[in-house]
Amino acid sequence: MIYDLLIVGGGINGCAIARDAAGRGLAVRLVEQGDLAQGTSSASTKLIHGGLRYLELYEFRLVHEALAERELLLAAAPHIIWPLKFVLPYEKGLRPVWMLRLGLFLYDHLARRKRLEASHMVKLAGDPLGAPLRDAYRVGFTYADCWVDDSRLVVLNARDAAERGATISVGAKLVHAARQGDRWQATLADGETIQTHALVNAAGPWVSQVIEDALHIHSRKHVRLVKGSHLVLRKLFEGAHAYILQNPDGRIVFAIPYEREFTLVGTTDVSYDGPPGAVAISDAETDYLLNSLNHFLRVPATRDDIVWSYAGLRPLYDDGALKASVVTRDYAFDLDAPEDAAPSLSIFGGKITTARRLAEHALSELSRFLPAHGEAWTADAIFPGGDMPQGFDSFLADLKRDKPFLGDELALRLARAYGTRVFQILKGARALSDLGRDFGCGLTEAEIAYLREKEWARSADDILWRRSKLGLHMSDAQQQALREFIGA
Repeated sequence: MIYDLLIVGGGINGCAIARDAAGRGLAVRLVEQGDLAQGTSSASTKLIHGGLRYLELYEFRLVHEALAERELLLAAAPHIIWPLKFVLPYEKGLRPVWMLRLGLFLYDHLARRKRLEASHMVKLAGDPLGAPLRDAYRVGFTYADCWVDDSRLVVLNARDAAERGATISVGAKLVHAARQGDRWQATLADGETIQTHALVNAAGPWVSQVIEDALHIHSRKHVRLVKGSHLVLRKLFEGAHAYILQNPDGRIVFAIPYEREFTLVGTTDVSYDGPPGAVAISDAETDYLLNSLNHFLRVPATRDDIVWSYAGLRPLYDDGALKASVVTRDYAFDLDAPEDAAPSLSIFGGKITTARRLAEHALSELSRFLPAHGEAWTADAIFPGGDMPQGFDSFLADLKRDKPFLGDELALRLARAYGTRVFQILKGARALSDLGRDFGCGLTEAEIAYLREKEWARSADDILWRRSKLGLHMSDAQQQALREFIGA
């Protein structure tokens, strides 16, 4: 088989492009060297947002696009994306009140806003929103963005792509590709060869490595790797709201409710000069996040409160900025298309929020090299499991009524993870025992089978840390039992 499009990289950009292209009727193959979302896309701050701080960098087009995408995504995946209120305490000596008001006014109005509330100034003293904060913080602002399960958004893009005809291959590393006239011939690590009319390099942190070592082409664009790290701590405050905390260095740190029992704190921006791959938070980053947090908190957090941490490499487009925190978060393309030769498109940068739009843009760039195909379609398309015309709360109520044996906590977890696709797991089950062995937290053999058959999970880590965050909740013994069951 000769593919129209070969996509290298199973992160958010690669899977979004695969989804869009397959939906237009193109023959698509996606290859990912590890697991879907294993790199940058599972190491985010879990937000669908316009990027309030980007206004200071005059990235108005990026903020406008991201805010518009925020509305589309909230409608398309109500099970894994939902509104989140942010509280911004006013810090004397940093951004003045007029600047915060202006920034939030722009944030409210740069794109049409239908589903999220507008920003407000609030008195924190005596308000539950101010309860976790020191007495010095008497006023602040609130605004709305969205929470997202980042890894699941990647998987749902891949699932939708597959259902529209794309072939998704995990554990499939590209090692070499060469042009043969109007086609690329690509070779994978296992020896498989693939022929394709066009190639997209969406390898994230590995984008330059693929250009140089696999494609052997020259690019004038370069990736700049920036490490971002996060802490997960025992729950620091009550309520469903989050905090956005200003720092004297101009950066901001988020403190966000996470997995019901925890608080997610991040992120850092540290230039990274090593090879792409797995990274971990440093002691200096841990201290930075704790100090930033404790500057605001009434009851300080300590290292003893930390239950987990994660870090990832952001493959930003190198725009020449000296400081990592001001490197553009916009994306850039490098189209290599010699006359009468197969094209390649390499992608630098990008954000989870704007991946759908990036995919449209990528296919527009490649359109003249591809067979006649359909028009852009994803703006109004629902992700798998998101078909809930009455909304998530109504769907959850129906699920608990129809499957009372689940209980409130498990019903919520399954509904959030799978939406209406949960019935492919539950099928005709009338009791929890009908779903097979329970490995803990309601993770049953039936759910594991679904994750392996429909969501490309191959190992316990794929399930515990990417398809879910059950690794935070299950005991070491339960996790070991899962590893023995899966064999990986």
